[in-house]
Amino acid sequence: MPDTAGAAAGVLIATDKFKGSLTAAEVARYLTEGIHRAAPGARIEALPVADGGDGTVDAALAAGFGRREAVVTGPLGASHTARYAFRGSTAVVEMAEASGLRHLPAGHFAPRTATTFGTGELLRAALDAGAREIVLGVGGSATTDGGAGMLTALGARFLTPAGEPVPPGGGGLRELASADLSGLDPRLAATDLILASDVDNPLTGPRGAAAVYGPQKGATETDVRVLDHALVHYATVLHRVLGPRAAECAAAPGAGAAGGVGYGALAVLGARFRPGIEVLLEVLGFGAALDRAGLVVTGEGSLDEQTLHGKAPAGVAAAARAAGKPVVAVCGRLALTPGQLAAAGIEHAYALTDLEPDPAVCIDRAGPLLVRVGERLAADRLPAG
Repeated sequence: MPDTAGAAAGVLIATDKFKGSLTAAEVARYLTEGIHRAAPGARIEALPVADGGDGTVDAALAAGFGRREAVVTGPLGASHTARYAFRGSTAVVEMAEASGLRHLPAGHFAPRTATTFGTGELLRAALDAGAREIVLGVGGSATTDGGAGMLTALGARFLTPAGEPVPPGGGGLRELASADLSGLDPRLAATDLILASDVDNPLTGPRGAAAVYGPQKGATETDVRVLDHALVHYATVLHRVLGPRAAECAAAPGAGAAGGVGYGALAVLGARFRPGIEVLLEVLGFGAALDRAGLVVTGEGSLDEQTLHGKAPAGVAAAARAAGKPVVAVCGRLALTPGQLAAAGIEHAYALTDLEPDPAVCIDRAGPLLVRVGERLAADRLPAG
């Protein structure tokens, strides 16, 4: 007998992307198709979500934000067009749009020289558009420059002993002798900048930006040591300008996000760090959608240990549980036990690998498989009428 609790109130699909396969909006579309096959009368509301990383702008656009574009400098210096989302006086900026790994040539990494300059240009474009609240989602970056490139694009100057600008990238910070922040865009002081991330690492050390995330960006062991020392030196130089705040922010949760962009945003731009999914749920209007729902469906490509530490499905489930709404999840691969799911507030998870054991086929045919998952979910949870 299907569990019809909440069926009359409708289904809220609040899923993240299936990385490498489907966007969050596509996941919702295929699920909706499957649910309607089994329960044609079901009322479904789709609210694709993200945790601040890749897909954040897509989620905002799907929620009704307007699309804006700006030509920015990529991580290696080539120009490209980046998107951001805008509604009212709020902009949603995704760092990966400007300085992400996806803007590197295939197979080419630049751990010491990749710059966040384009992220600063994207923030400036949002200011030009009239933004007074900016959500900066960080993740998927190609960079480990402590946000120095971003700050330079916003008017800061980082100089060598000869008074020349330091070379781009984290490696260039080894040559840093002085920092001049007097030229920062004055509009930043009147802007509420929110650093949205699922990463709580400090700037440096064994849990820092270079050590933990540098290898994902092509950094060798030598590169990691060089970059970590450069970031320590960067914070030391900024101490001359910022005082104790420089060290406090270097140790703060989120400082190590996106190669240290978190540090630049917190220490210099006065940003507030908040868990990415928490911020995005607010910005996207999740609370109102949750009020209308009787059942919440969340998920992402892989439900695993990382999911439990600030990823979108965990945030959705926590909010839904607080509101007394049942939650089920969909995923490509399930690596959590029933006990772990229950502790996160998820009653059951439907995995594509339950239908197709070959992960490669799951990635290639994720859409049609999600339709079948939607049918199963509806048969279990909703009336057929």
